[in-house]
Amino acid sequence: MTAAPTPSTRRLCALLAVLGLTALMGITVKLVQSGPPTGHFIEYAMPHADEAPTAIAAAADGSIWFTIDRADALGRWREGRIERVPTPRRNFEPLGLAVAADGSAWYTDIAAGAVVHLAPSGEASPYTLDSPITRLGRLAVAPDGSVWFADATGWGITQLQNGTFKRHAGVAADEGPYGIAVSADGVVWASLQRGGKLVRIDPDGTTASLDLPRRGAVPTDLAVGADGSVWFLQFRANRLGQLKEGKFYEFEVGQENVGLSGLAAAPDGTVWFGMVRTSSLGRLRNGKLTTIRLPRANARPYSIAVDPSGNVWYADLSGYIGMLPARYADLP
Repeated sequence: MTAAPTPSTRRLCALLAVLGLTALMGITVKLVQSGPPTGHFIEYAMPHADEAPTAIAAAADGSIWFTIDRADALGRWREGRIERVPTPRRNFEPLGLAVAADGSAWYTDIAAGAVVHLAPSGEASPYTLDSPITRLGRLAVAPDGSVWFADATGWGITQLQNGTFKRHAGVAADEGPYGIAVSADGVVWASLQRGGKLVRIDPDGTTASLDLPRRGAVPTDLAVGADGSVWFLQFRANRLGQLKEGKFYEFEVGQENVGLSGLAAAPDGTVWFGMVRTSSLGRLRNGKLTTIRLPRANARPYSIAVDPSGNVWYADLSGYIGMLPARYADLP
């Protein structure tokens, strides 16, 4: 008799479904993989077994914020301790999270159909969308303080500035918007899963779509590197993509689908990402991929962040947040 799926298994399937519902130019590079020891990680378990850290973000002061599926709080790590910052209601599939320059957090609240600002003091300010049903993807804060997020059931790509929502033409919700990233000069990048595209929105509002060379790749998470490169995960293609100076490049992660999810570009040019199905982190540095196994065989690293000190953090759906200290993150 087949055992019934556990709540954590059902949650993993639901979150992966968010990713999956949705003639080659450039260069394909096959990468050498290795497996360093796993004893260097520091992990923090959630106090309740049914809570799953989902999105994670690093603040300028070194504190770490993370959303928690099925919890009425956001998590915050600082000075070696985990704190719970209460939210107005219980959250479900909270995929979007970013930290503003003032240390406050912004996150998506699907149940309320809103984007919520949470001050460091704990004061919450929700901004409610006018869509009757919402499915919100990732979220980012621009240098000017405006908030950008993906809305697959309403406006496609939306900006929230000074309390007002602004829809950006040329991005259709039915193309499956998911990932959002903003460069230092204010250029917004988004991924369209069903459309197989990247979208660029300039500060003056000019919008352009770029078709990915590989059909059916399903682009998801995005990050912008210090050199201006746009990095993106190709969930179905099992590849890490790069757009640099107008050209696409690819880095093959493996032969089997590893469940790519979560992406961060460190200031030194290293790119980090999660591999949900193999309980691993991936690191791309100087054209070489290193696979780093997490301490637990059932780990599910769904989101990645790099803090100002170079420590690599991950939100693990199995009920943990974890950190690879910078001194070990740089090992060969």
